[in-house]
Amino acid sequence: MAWRAFVGGTMSVAFVKMQGLGNDFVVFDGVRQSITLTAERVRFIADRRQGVGCDQVLLIEPSDHADADFSYRIWNADGTEVEHCGNGVRCVGRFLHDQGLTEQATITLATQAGLTRVTPLASGDVQVDMGPPVLTPSEIPFRAPAQAPLYDLTIDGNDYPIGAVSMGNPHAVLRVDALTQIPVERLGAAIEAHPDFPNRVNAGFMQIVDRQHIGLRVFERGVGETPACGTGACAAVVCGIINGWLDARVVVALTGGELVIHWDGANESVWMTGPATTVFDGRLAAGAA
Repeated sequence: MAWRAFVGGTMSVAFVKMQGLGNDFVVFDGVRQSITLTAERVRFIADRRQGVGCDQVLLIEPSDHADADFSYRIWNADGTEVEHCGNGVRCVGRFLHDQGLTEQATITLATQAGLTRVTPLASGDVQVDMGPPVLTPSEIPFRAPAQAPLYDLTIDGNDYPIGAVSMGNPHAVLRVDALTQIPVERLGAAIEAHPDFPNRVNAGFMQIVDRQHIGLRVFERGVGETPACGTGACAAVVCGIINGWLDARVVVALTGGELVIHWDGANESVWMTGPATTVFDGRLAAGAA
């Protein structure tokens, strides 16, 4: 691969490796440098042996949206571009402050899923207004005759009662008795590719501890199981509240750590609070692949 074309004629391009609860990202500043990303280049960057290694690649760019300060794009490790990423948006907010690209307390970002407001906190956490959840099946998108709290998803002759929610990207949420006993890789892959989700889907497996605490494992589209998924945590809590299982404020324990999710129901925004950490700075050189 000719990295000269990738970096717009320069010899190298700067990036920052970041992570949110173990969900890791390569973040590119497209405001101060010219960058072109393709599916092939994303797959190389995400490769943990030949590239930098990450679950997703994030690109921050100037926004042409009148109400947004910046825009950002997200690619999964398999090179597919996706609509939203909860852990990624926290890292973008932290990146913009740490890099001195803005001094605003709250930053408005434009994504394929719409506008998102991000507030880096003095504690090191980042709070995100994730917007209201989408529950109408056709808008998720999900094939179902009518909206319902749960739907039966048939896999290998077995029916699984799932909640279907979009947090800017589609999620199927399955309540389970014990997270350690669920074949997340096998069942997650089957749910991801289920024909009732025409754009594929992220599969969340939720164990309820009590009304204010859940455990969660998420199989992400184009990635596999990840240590954390911010939009997945939001979707799981929304599903739990709709079904009467959870209170409005819930601590979500993921493999990589905890997120706090708050939702007051109806048309209200879902609020997510959690960490975003810089791991290291680097540069990709021409001729690196």
